[in-house]
Amino acid sequence: MFSATCRVLLTAGLLAGATAGLSACNTLSGVGEDTSALGHDVSKGATATQQAVTGNTGLANH
Repeated sequence: MFSATCRVLLTAGLLAGATAGLSACNTLSGVGEDTSALGHDVSKGATATQQAVTGNTGLANH
């Protein structure tokens, strides 16, 4: 049906596509983890700022 050259090129193309797809999953996973860590850091900073303001001014937390 297909020549040997065509089968080799088709196989190489499929493997290249699978490799690119798998590496993209790892990259997106890493971005998600980095974004989550950034969100946690921002939340910790906001909490620390709120505590500092409350401690210095005597204002109640809402």
